[in-house]
Amino acid sequence: MTKNMGISDRIIRTIIAVILGILVITGNIYGTWGIILGAFAIILLLTSAIGWCPLYKPFGISTRKTK
Repeated sequence: MTKNMGISDRIIRTIIAVILGILVITGNIYGTWGIILGAFAIILLLTSAIGWCPLYKPFGISTRKTK
């Protein structure tokens, strides 16, 4: 599994995940949408932590700079 996410992509995903997590935890987003967006936030955090997005692979997308 080669990394396919650049640093800016990872930072943006982390910021979005933190914002969504805060909204879900504080109760601003609740119910079904809260569960869906909470799961989405976890996925964003996991993909940014490992630096690999499975959706980029089939399309051949990479935001990581090559050496």
